[in-house]
Amino acid sequence: MCLGIPGKIIEIEDTNGVKMAKIDFGGVIRSACIEAIPEVKVGDYTIIHAGFALNILSEEDALETLSLLQEIADLNEELYVDEQTN
Repeated sequence: MCLGIPGKIIEIEDTNGVKMAKIDFGGVIRSACIEAIPEVKVGDYTIIHAGFALNILSEEDALETLSLLQEIADLNEELYVDEQTN
């Protein structure tokens, strides 16, 4: 299963002729190729998979997705703690 994660574009740059962006994933900054979505701009949210921006998301959709991913992580941690105490 593959998972694309929403991130916010904080900087756009040209790296050796390739359009790249710095993406903020809740404080973790990574670079991604944005060639597939040339209309993207700083401040936009996008889905990143394997270092490539796939599409632009509304801020509302991005934040909802991030919230759901956090709920999954919290549940997973809760289940792990329960497993360790039993």
